[in-house]
Parts: sequence; C-alpha cells; structure tokens
Amino acid sequence: MMTRRERLIATLRGEPVDRPAVNFYEVGGFDVDPFDPDQFNVYNDPSWRPLLQLAEEQSDLIRMRSPIKSRSHEPVDARREFFKTEKFLADGCRFKRVTLNIAGRTMTSLTRRCSDLDTVWTLEHLLKSTDDLRVYLELPDEVFAEQIDIAKLIEEDKKLADRGIVMVDTEDPICAAAYLFSMEDFMVVALTEQKLLHRLLEKLSRHIYARTQVTAEKFPGHLWRIYGPEYATEPYLPPHLFEQYVVRYTGPMVEMIQKHGGFARIHCHGRIRAVLDYIAEMNPAGIDPIEPPPQGDVELSYVRQRYGKDLVLFGNIEFADIENTEPAEFEKLVEKSLKDGTAGRGKGFVLMPSSAPISRKITPRVLTNYETMLRLAANFSS
Repeated sequence: MMTRRERLIATLRGEPVDRPAVNFYEVGGFDVDPFDPDQFNVYNDPSWRPLLQLAEEQSDLIRMRSPIKSRSHEPVDARREFFKTEKFLADGCRFKRVTLNIAGRTMTSLTRRCSDLDTVWTLEHLLKSTDDLRVYLELPDEVFAEQIDIAKLIEEDKKLADRGIVMVDTEDPICAAAYLFSMEDFMVVALTEQKLLHRLLEKLSRHIYARTQVTAEKFPGHLWRIYGPEYATEPYLPPHLFEQYVVRYTGPMVEMIQKHGGFARIHCHGRIRAVLDYIAEMNPAGIDPIEPPPQGDVELSYVRQRYGKDLVLFGNIEFADIENTEPAEFEKLVEKSLKDGTAGRGKGFVLMPSSAPISRKITPRVLTNYETMLRLAANFSS
C-alpha cells in the first residue's frame, strides 16, 4: 500500500496508484486550531473534532499555504502613506475598514466576520467607479511589495512527512482585480472598459508574478492552486474574455511554476464547459473542482474523456450534497464520481468536495458523508 504522500505525487505525475486519492479540500487543508478559545474560531466546537481527526488520520492531505509572510504589507512605508486600516467589534461581529487616500480622493472598503461562520462578507468594496479605478492605477508599485516566507513552506512539508503534500495557494491577477469591485461593477468594467481593466491586470500581475517566480524557484516540484479564473466564466463574462483576462495573465504563472517542476492546478467554480479549451491552452497540470450540474454545466465523464489525458482532475463532489443528501443517496454520487473520474486512459483523479463547512456545528450526516468518501475510495476498483 502506498503512503498518502506517494499516492498524491503519483497522481500528479499520472502514474499508477493503489486507489484513488481522497482529499477533503479545506478540511485538513486550512491551518486551523481546534483548541484556540477565540470566540471567532468555529473549529473549537467539539462537533468539529471527529471531522478534523478523520482528515488528519485518513484523508490524503493537501495543506493549502500562502508563500506571503504574515502581515508582510504592514511595515511597508509606501503603503502606510496611502492606506489606513481600522478594526473594530460591533454587534458580536468583527469589522475591518480600509481607507485609501490618493490624489485628493478618498475610497473605503468594509468587511464583516461573525462568530458562527468562518467567512468574511464584503459590505463595501474599495472601487465603485471607473474614476476610482483610474486613481487606483496611480498607486506606486511599492505599495504592493510583499515578503515571501519559503521557510514556512519547507517546514510544513517536513512536518507532513508521508501523510500528504503542501500546495502553494495563490490568487491570479483577475482575482486580485475583481476583489476590488462589487461583482456588478466588475462586470461593467470588464465588458465596457477593457483597456482600463488590462491596465489594472498588468499592474497587479507585477507583484503576483514576482511572488510566483521566487516561490517556484525556491520551493520547486510542488502542487499549486491558482484561484480566480471563475470571474471570467459564464454567466458573468463571455468566453472570449476568458482568453483576454485569464489565459493572457494566468498563463505566465502556470509556465513559471511548471518550469521548476511544479504542478499548477487551476481552480474554477461554476460553468466551465465553454472555457475548458482555454484552460487546456495554458497547459496546467490539473483542474478543480469540476462541479456537476446544476452548480456547474459539465459532467465529469465529459472532462475525463476530452481532457483527462493531459489534466489531473480534482473534485466533483458538491459540498451542498455532503451537507444535505441522505447517506444512502450520497453513496451513489460518490460511486459515480469515482467511476467517471477514473474511466479510460488518462492522468489521475482526486475525489474532493467543492468546498467545506463554514459553520460552528458539524452534523452527524456531514461526518457520515465524509466517511463515505474514504470508504468507497478505499474499496474502489476501476
């Protein structure tokens, strides 16, 4: 029997494995502490412990880690000249307000994090008009300077030993750009102000490329997740703009990573059928999460047949099904994903949910359905 690390590495290389890998994505991927008593730490609820233990002891672990040193922007003098950050508590929630002052213009953003959900809601986005965007483009590149911490990646990789692998987690330029706007405003800019958006993507790509290049060189041969391409998929933008905004700016990241022996995995939720050829054009090593209809618009069997010889496929289990589907019916969904993800000749498949729980309580059904994924994969024979 293979170790969990051996199984994942063989999967990435398209080599034979003893069974399909099973990864719980953020569960076992995110860096959480179930013993931290902070009221905003949902993972300290006792209901989480069996699931976290299951991930650690039985799943094929893929640790998701950023190469950016914690709070690396704060000491940057150029950033402090333009940005002010305030954090405060109100109504049992944590808020963060960011104020940008530049060229006589003031812009603000506001986020909220509540104690029973591990997610951040953006209540106000920084950029609200093309005038805001034009001023934002005047920020000096030094504002975006980062400190890269390769040592923590190496340390995590050693700590994992044979239980799994480390995956470098990074946004791409379109993700960094879209985050500045509400989705409605981003779509308007992307459709009607294409030259202006290209200027923003070019600006943001400079520090993202620098980060990618340094990390790929100093932490070679590892898996990466690049998130953000879904902002240029239907129903938000037409497929031809995926080529303009993703292939053009994300493609160089894939090349940098794989030049140094790494494996670039493109993360793209939702409707991907119309952009699969563009994704393949970037020559990544893999893709996730390949959501089934109705959340997505393409079956795993189609992706396996058309693209499986070149791409490692991750996913196909909707978290909504883990949460809401009765165990007997959920077994059928897992069996279908295992069958479709490994059919015919091609590269590897990793059974994986599309996301993870964010609430404080883990129900017995959720735990049972995660256990089902492990059990069926362990007993699966193609």
